[in-house]
Amino acid sequence: EFRRVLFRSREKPMPSEQILQQKAKEVREITQLINEHKVLAVASLQKVRAAQLQEFKKNLADKVFMRVIKNNLMKMAIEKCKDKPDLRKLGNHLEGSNIYIFTDLNPFKLALTLEKGKVKTTAKSGDIAAFDVVIPAGNTGQAPGPVISQLNAAGLPTRIESGSVWISKDTLVVKKGEAISERLASILSKLGVKPVESGLAMSYAFDEGLVITQEQLKIDLEGTRQNVERAYADSFALSLTIAYPTKENMETLLAVAHREAYALSIGAAIPTKETVEDLIRKAHAEMLSLSSKLPN
Repeated sequence: EFRRVLFRSREKPMPSEQILQQKAKEVREITQLINEHKVLAVASLQKVRAAQLQEFKKNLADKVFMRVIKNNLMKMAIEKCKDKPDLRKLGNHLEGSNIYIFTDLNPFKLALTLEKGKVKTTAKSGDIAAFDVVIPAGNTGQAPGPVISQLNAAGLPTRIESGSVWISKDTLVVKKGEAISERLASILSKLGVKPVESGLAMSYAFDEGLVITQEQLKIDLEGTRQNVERAYADSFALSLTIAYPTKENMETLLAVAHREAYALSIGAAIPTKETVEDLIRKAHAEMLSLSSKLPN
């Protein structure tokens, strides 16, 4: 009987062996995903709702593959990617709860796509303000009572009018990037203000040997658009000044050249089919001017 039990135990791996086998299998799968995709991105799962995550996966299913992976398993997989030695730089930044994104999309385009999916939520103690929070002057809709002292403690000037508590003037209560205290979070919740953004935000991205940080992934689209438009206008003006012909400025250059040639022919009194009428008008005007100076 003992031999039968021992034989069966050898046939079936022990629980610890099963865990090791499962981990080894997962590392192989992760390694394959890394090798199959151009970009590996890391996004923090902090402040991400499950519904939002599912929505992201659904909307980007044909462009990205998302997977929650333990950081130590990802580091093991990175070590196995011999063809991407620079990927080890990313391993030094892996901490906290993350979701990993495997894709061939441009990492900056992916970061913008994730940014658009963020939603504003109410704040809890310790949350970071996503923008400068200014409480506008007006009716809070709150009845007079303890709320007055709470508002005043948060730096909000108040008055009572028509049975309600009013904010006397627009007041900045917390700046972008600052932590929100428990007291302020409670006040903002009562006022219906949602100063925190919830959603996926890329922490790092690895693309063609480069580790791109969260700050570098942020793009000011409007500012960039204005810079491009300004650069185009400046270069267009320069090309006209030095008469450098391009497909974009050729029509304008011809118009400038025609205008200058026309002015030159009038100034030099050179008659052409185009200038003869203006030359006659000019001669007639000069004749009238001269005759007016002669005695009758």
